[in-house]
Amino acid sequence: MSAHETKPRPPAAELRSRDRRWWIALAVVVLGSFAVLLYMGMRIDHSKPPVPTSVVAADGTELISEGEIMDGQRVWQSIGGQQVGSVWGHGAYVAPDWTADWLHRESTFLLDRYAQADGGKDFASLDEERQAALEARLKKAMRTNTYDSRTGTITLADGRDAAYKANSAHYAQIFTNGHEPYAIAKGAVKDPEAMQKMNAFFWWSSWAASTDRPDGSESYTANWPHEPLVDNVPTTTNILWSIISFILLLGGIAGMVWYHNMHDDDEVTDDPPANDPLLGYRSTPSQRATLKYFFAVGGLFVLQIAMGILSAHYGVEGGALYGIPIDQILPYPVVRTWHTQLGILWIATAWLATGLYVAPAVGGREPRLQRLGVNVLFWALILVVLGSMAGEWLSIRGSLGYGTELSWWLGTTGMEYLDLARAWQIGLFIGLFLWFFLMARGMWPAVRRAHEAGTVSPTSTAPLAAGSQRTLVIMLLFSCLAIASFFGAAFGMGHDTHLSITEYWRWWVVHLWVEGFFEVFATVVIAFLFSRLRLVRPGVAATATIASTTVFLFGGIIGTGHHLYFAGSDDVVMALSAAFSALEVVPLALIGFEAIRNLRILKVSEWVAGYKWAIYFFVSVSFWNMLGAGVFGFLINPPISLFYVQGLNLTPLHAHTALFGVYGMLGIGLMLFCVRSLMPGREWNERWIKWGFWGMNGGLLMMSLLSLLPLGLAQAWASVSTGTWWARSADFLYTPALTVLRWMRTPGDIVFALGALSIGLFMVGLLTGHSYANHEPIHRAGELRPQEEEQETPA
Repeated sequence: MSAHETKPRPPAAELRSRDRRWWIALAVVVLGSFAVLLYMGMRIDHSKPPVPTSVVAADGTELISEGEIMDGQRVWQSIGGQQVGSVWGHGAYVAPDWTADWLHRESTFLLDRYAQADGGKDFASLDEERQAALEARLKKAMRTNTYDSRTGTITLADGRDAAYKANSAHYAQIFTNGHEPYAIAKGAVKDPEAMQKMNAFFWWSSWAASTDRPDGSESYTANWPHEPLVDNVPTTTNILWSIISFILLLGGIAGMVWYHNMHDDDEVTDDPPANDPLLGYRSTPSQRATLKYFFAVGGLFVLQIAMGILSAHYGVEGGALYGIPIDQILPYPVVRTWHTQLGILWIATAWLATGLYVAPAVGGREPRLQRLGVNVLFWALILVVLGSMAGEWLSIRGSLGYGTELSWWLGTTGMEYLDLARAWQIGLFIGLFLWFFLMARGMWPAVRRAHEAGTVSPTSTAPLAAGSQRTLVIMLLFSCLAIASFFGAAFGMGHDTHLSITEYWRWWVVHLWVEGFFEVFATVVIAFLFSRLRLVRPGVAATATIASTTVFLFGGIIGTGHHLYFAGSDDVVMALSAAFSALEVVPLALIGFEAIRNLRILKVSEWVAGYKWAIYFFVSVSFWNMLGAGVFGFLINPPISLFYVQGLNLTPLHAHTALFGVYGMLGIGLMLFCVRSLMPGREWNERWIKWGFWGMNGGLLMMSLLSLLPLGLAQAWASVSTGTWWARSADFLYTPALTVLRWMRTPGDIVFALGALSIGLFMVGLLTGHSYANHEPIHRAGELRPQEEEQETPA
């Protein structure tokens, strides 16, 4: 603390010079990184596994005809796709990974068939020498690439046609009659022809995972999944770049610590305002209109948690909820689709509302029809949420047909975190640009005043326009534009797009949109709000924001490729992805300094205590960024690690702690910050919000450490020692010890749910008055009581 107090402030000229250098660095990083990412996409398009026009047995009998594999992919997507088990390791975790499961079943079928042809009872009854000979025969049959690029035909080795028919009958039985341990309801696929096509797709995903490329000694998926029977083991490239990624991580952290020590300019002010700068500020009509967004956030949040509890429960009671059969009404794929989708939507809604609240208080005037735009956007979001949920329910139940255009446009894409059907994607994309338009027109007057006067100063109508830097205003607008624009990557995948390319564009959205530019928005908006309340020095905060954004995006953009190691990419993609994914973790090494800064802000003035809980949530964001994104993220990011744990419960461990722990906690913090500033000076009854804060953070920690982490580590052991198929099998997951671990998620879920309910009760209490120390209802608060509408003027 004393070091912060005695260190001299950098001169304004030095800050401006440093800002210019960082702006140049940011431009180079963004343009260069996206050039590399597009280059990686071109390589994936070139190296992706071919989709044959025909698959024939050794005697020439056709097993799969032209178009059936792609039709099968569409069927799989329409019934939930990645919410029904996984393919190539991407998807849900209750049912098997169909790639690994098919591969193992086909391999053991062939080994038994070979043994019986040699006079044995089965493969297990043979001695080691005969087993080794048959394993060599199996590897030759499975790994030899017989794809003829001239005719588009794959010719299977002797016996593989019988294995194909046996596996097809097995999967048809599962999806027709249901399978409780897999949480697959009876009648999941009612059409035998659709089931036949989906079997063709499952076979193709396994063929691509076990057949050598024409020019190499590894499969199209870099030998994933781990399957010793066919020699699916880590490649040389995998091991080498895993080692290099660890070296880069350590070197990057050392460099980051050195730079921080050299340029540790104290952001926290030593001259705070005597009173809350927002005290007495009359909120504008559009700002008051954002209040309903935050109540919608609460509703979506509670619904998401309910779906999360149900989806977790399906892991222990595959078709029931404490004995009540619910799978015929709410199948597991529906519940999990809603859970993952609502998580993104409610967080995004909280952030959109924050931006809409901030804009007029920065610009200093209410643009004409701004409130109308805010209201239109709100109801458009509600339409997208409810419409997409209804469409997903209908599609997964088969009511829109299997793999039809109707299911694609109104049902579901079947791609995790991007399940919105195409019509709802278009609606959301338009809504995001409407949001950016409302943000830009609200904030632009401040940019214009700064350009004309050289400063951005607070006024009675623009209390958030404080400080002498316009950098944060411009950064905020850029981050908003990026959020609106990069959701458009979803349109890179179509109804008939190859799975490798579909995954490439899906991760553009999930990683760049959610994990990338939301992170930039989070960094900017927190610095922006603190500087506009004059709790941090705007010049120093602006420089720190540009620097942290540049460093984060340096690894974050190209690091998108770590999701694509085993999705048809080549060695170059793996090398680039491994290196930059390691650098993606580097900025998180200093996350503790951010938490300390936020705690120091609480002590600069008495009135800051009104924002205490919002700041506490910002501190928890730092904690989960370090643990969830940093520790648990790097646990699965290196190629050698992901080779064994992709598709296991270490992935949802990272997803829950990084997505909700970081972005969810931030969304709640922003919500509380905005609600607090809409009614400055009011004393809150902190009981419910206190329980909510500790309940959600404690529940998430319990869920992670008591269930997801030990379960994931147990699966990792099974994957390394035996194979991916075993780690995902019902026989392994339903052993007594692992059943207990899955049930151990319940205490954390309950504590977390009670915490979320407490936040919901606090928000309702703002309307009834029970969330205030004097129990005064919200409509009697001077800042929000009914008042004459201000004359709206053009921007």
